[in-house]
Formats: sequence, C-alpha cells, structure tokens
Amino acid sequence: MNKEKLQAQVKDVRIGGKGTTRRKRKVVHKTAKGDDKKLGNVLRRLAVNSIHGIEEVNMVKSDGSIIHFTNPKVQASAAANTFAISGHPEMKRIEDMLPGMLNQLGVDMVKDLKRSAMAEADAAGAMQPTIEEEDEDVPNLVGNFDAPSNEEA
Repeated sequence: MNKEKLQAQVKDVRIGGKGTTRRKRKVVHKTAKGDDKKLGNVLRRLAVNSIHGIEEVNMVKSDGSIIHFTNPKVQASAAANTFAISGHPEMKRIEDMLPGMLNQLGVDMVKDLKRSAMAEADAAGAMQPTIEEEDEDVPNLVGNFDAPSNEEA
C-alpha cells in the first residue's frame, strides 16, 4: 500500500471529537457491592442479630423532616449499642405523618410543632374573610318563594 494513502486513512479515524485528548489509562468504576461487603463484615464482627416484625422506621431530623422506611431490614447489637436499618427511605414532612407520629415525638418536638401550628393558624385567620365580607357576596332574596308550595292544587 501507499504510505500517503495509509496516513490519510488514519488521520480520519477518531475515537472522540475534534480536540479531545486520548485516555492514558482506563478508569475503573467501583460498584457499591464492595461497600456492602465491607458493611456486612463489620456488622458480623459486631455480632448483630436481625429483628423481625418491624413494619416501619421513622427518623426525625433536627429540621423537622422525617426519614421514613417501610418494611425495613433491622439488625441490632445490644452489646455494641448499634442498629443497622436498610431499605428504601422516603423523605417526608412531619405534618404529613402527624396522627400516627405523636407518640414517637419528644417533648421538644411537640412544643415546636404546637408553636408552628399556632403560627399557621394565625396566618390563615388573617387571610379568611370576616362574616360581613361573606354576606356582601350573597344577594338578598326578592319575593316569596314559599307561596307556590302553600297554594292548594
């Protein structure tokens, strides 16, 4: 083959776009599988036991939001004072979970919740129209509407 023709063909072949540099080494992406194995080894060393029958786990954060787990896998070690909770977490607001959450909240959280509810009630009361303003929207009745029903047939 002709050397010039070969160089022309090589010149047109590119892996990346114009101006991209070639990779000098291959990047190996680590998977979470290795982290799960490490976590499993640490939990085995702590001698954790699975706790069955737990339907939900709620973790209340300091900003008032809740990390909610439905049907989690819970493991515990009383000697190491360690709990491991795994499952699908959902971020929820405390107001969304309120009726069932009151017995799980601490005294400080209940006080903060009452304070925020009072502030919201005051703000909502200021926005609602008074009775006189509501009456202005309803037209006055004209005529006797009971007369046709009182007439004998």
